[in-house]
Amino acid sequence: VQLQASGGGLVQAGGSLRLSCAASGLTFSNYYMGWFRQAPGKEREFVAAISGSGVSTFYTDSVKGRFTISRDNAKNAVDLQMPSLKPEDTAVYYCAANVRGRAITTMTRYDYWGQGTQVTVSS
Repeated sequence: VQLQASGGGLVQAGGSLRLSCAASGLTFSNYYMGWFRQAPGKEREFVAAISGSGVSTFYTDSVKGRFTISRDNAKNAVDLQMPSLKPEDTAVYYCAANVRGRAITTMTRYDYWGQGTQVTVSS
């Protein structure tokens, strides 16, 4: 299984980025997909998740109403649209796959992880 995250970069506060995660080696639609992030000196935290069908989405409070997670099961891809970025969104962002669809906000419940992509938001 491989998860390849991309789309990170350096943007000014208020700017936008779109992260993408390409998956291979798994039956993609069977997995909840999640995005986590880890800022320097902090623990990795849950950002967003989406069910295998794409019908259900979940967000941490700090990004709810700003970020949008979506998936394309035909392309084995999951995206995270991040408009209105803030300096506190600066982190390495990771995509991950969870086959059981339980405890989707819990890092340790995810089966596979991508390598991470850096997002830096300047003030």
